[in-house]
Amino acid sequence: MNQPAKDRNWIATCPKGLELLLAEELTSLGALDVKETIAAVYFNGSMEIAYRCCLWSRLANRILKLLHHFVLNNTEDLYEQTSEINWESHLSSGQTIAIDFIGTSRLIDNTMYGSQKVKDAIVDRIRRVESERPSVDSKNPDIRIQARQHKGRVTIALDMAGESLHRRGYRTGQGSAPLKENLAAALLLRANWPDVASRGGALLDPMCGSGTLIIEGGMIAADIAPGMLRERYGFTHWLQHDAELWQRLIIEAQQRKMDGLAKLDIDIRGYDTNPRVLEYTTRNIENVGLDEHVRLAHKPMDQFGRSTAEVGLLITNPPYGERLGDFQELTPLYKKLGVVLQKNFSGWKAAVFTGNIDLAREMDLSPSKQYRFYNGTIPCKLLVFDDMTSKSEQIAVRLSKPAPPSELSDGSKMILNRLIKNYRRLERWRKSACISCYRLYDADIPEYAAAIDVYGQSFYVQEYAPPSSVTEKVARVRFNEIKEAVKQFSSGYRGKVYYSERRRQQGDSQYERASDSKSEVLEVIEGKARFEINLSDYLDTGLFLDHRPVRSMVAELSKGKRLLNLFCYTATVSVHAALNGAASSLSIDMSNTYIDWARRNFNLNNIDERNHQLLRADCLKWLQTITDDYDVIFLDPPTFSNSKKMESTLDIQRDHGDLIRVCMAKLAPQGKLIFSNNFRRFKMDDLTQRQFTCLNITSQTLDMDFERNPRIHNVWLITRRDSFG
Repeated sequence: MNQPAKDRNWIATCPKGLELLLAEELTSLGALDVKETIAAVYFNGSMEIAYRCCLWSRLANRILKLLHHFVLNNTEDLYEQTSEINWESHLSSGQTIAIDFIGTSRLIDNTMYGSQKVKDAIVDRIRRVESERPSVDSKNPDIRIQARQHKGRVTIALDMAGESLHRRGYRTGQGSAPLKENLAAALLLRANWPDVASRGGALLDPMCGSGTLIIEGGMIAADIAPGMLRERYGFTHWLQHDAELWQRLIIEAQQRKMDGLAKLDIDIRGYDTNPRVLEYTTRNIENVGLDEHVRLAHKPMDQFGRSTAEVGLLITNPPYGERLGDFQELTPLYKKLGVVLQKNFSGWKAAVFTGNIDLAREMDLSPSKQYRFYNGTIPCKLLVFDDMTSKSEQIAVRLSKPAPPSELSDGSKMILNRLIKNYRRLERWRKSACISCYRLYDADIPEYAAAIDVYGQSFYVQEYAPPSSVTEKVARVRFNEIKEAVKQFSSGYRGKVYYSERRRQQGDSQYERASDSKSEVLEVIEGKARFEINLSDYLDTGLFLDHRPVRSMVAELSKGKRLLNLFCYTATVSVHAALNGAASSLSIDMSNTYIDWARRNFNLNNIDERNHQLLRADCLKWLQTITDDYDVIFLDPPTFSNSKKMESTLDIQRDHGDLIRVCMAKLAPQGKLIFSNNFRRFKMDDLTQRQFTCLNITSQTLDMDFERNPRIHNVWLITRRDSFG
């Protein structure tokens, strides 16, 4: 430690690499004349400032009260100079002490010898004054003293912390290699978490272990003093301790915690693959008082996604290994982390703390900032990412030279202009409704028969069957012109463009993969919900965009109610209902593919299948066997199906009356049936309309992006005649 200035009476120690952050923090706590040195910061201030630093510093290891510093000319100087300190004003003979001696030199090359000399000087002085001497307790002393020699000088200080301040007191269990709490806080500060939290951003750790990062992040966001849970400090038995002042600071911190928790409205989540560790994490979170604000889940890397917040910080400390074979073992983990960040976390900030830069390169991301730290004795880096575009894609963008609009054909220019016009028309609505998945173009120009959907940063282009008046050759030319226009329009987006030829399917072929290439799965946000979509494998993506208002309607009707979701597809309606407070739901589909997909959607949204069940069954057959009733039934059958898994064919125009009647028999008194289908020439059966109150609410279920295509679906609200309203 360098020589402290004479007018500085306090020293704060910290791990190497945290000095600048600690200096800034101490200044914010009222410290004066702050000066950094290696692994420490000197400062001046009152007793209240020192107490505040003990209670509120998230970065310091110890706060030391400087008692004396002197030049060491010979070995006897250590005893004599230490004896000059007025120890009787700091401790009594009935107390216990411990000495931490740090540093060696030519004169004193053994720390145990140095500690013994300091101890002798202290106890001899107290004995001369009180005729009794204090005893030594190296594990749990009343007073801890630190002596440090550096470059021929010795500093003697009283340890106000007693034990390192990184021990907050909330950790009752931990994994194999937990981060120290003050290092975790430093990582969060370097990743600019306070700013993200102030904007309502979310916090997520996909490998949270015992939860240190998410707990420290929650404490920062909720304005919780890191030292509140500590039972003891080094000054507790100090003779100059001001108990009244300390109690006032504790009461102030308690009030700030209450206020902070009351205002805390951000999403904090932790995931891990070790359920035993998550048990410890749960207790640690409860100890801090964040159990109502932090969500935990037992999930592997490829099953988590971002929260519904538009902005957020993903921060994690993945294992980085120390053995020779660790690199090969951990490479897939880092690659998977990179893939998840690129696919699901556009618009967020990410921070990865690692001691193995070679492993970090496997993420295929370019950090915007890098910070050096030490995790114990291991040199590490915090890599901060503001852009989740892969390195390879960044290079491709730099090397590519997209054709300017003037080089497009007249047809491509026409399509491009329409895309730009539609984008501008929908922009305000999208932003106000927080919609990231929408239809941008739907055969607006009939000769160019395609639908163009936006999914976050990606585009999904579905070619419709051309009109009979258009030859196959002309249709191919026009679809290529659509591709050129989409390529031009999407050049500012980081996602990919996917193409699909849309044709009517028969039987099970609607469930077959559209491609043999590797699946490309994305995660998107709709309101409170998160959904897995697949733009590469199937004709349908997993999310019917035109049903967005229908999902919202059913969710609202299902609040506190029992929902039956028939022909549930990927159960997106059930997800919205569950998140909106549905008492229970049962979602049924005969496709294993869709039921598995629905289960992944449930997992993404932490939906408990004990209350919200999934069932693979033939809906038509199942309806004939059950006797339960439901408050809300959502019925969205296919227009036509002759699947081998069904005992009979389904034609919605022919069969809808019988299907509605059997559903109404399962409807509770005052219940509501939402019936939807996609048959453009659909006409409601006269008998059904005489039996029940049938309201065509299709016009209420069309958002701006589908207003020009009012026949995209039909939606009816059906109730018993004596229960409507």
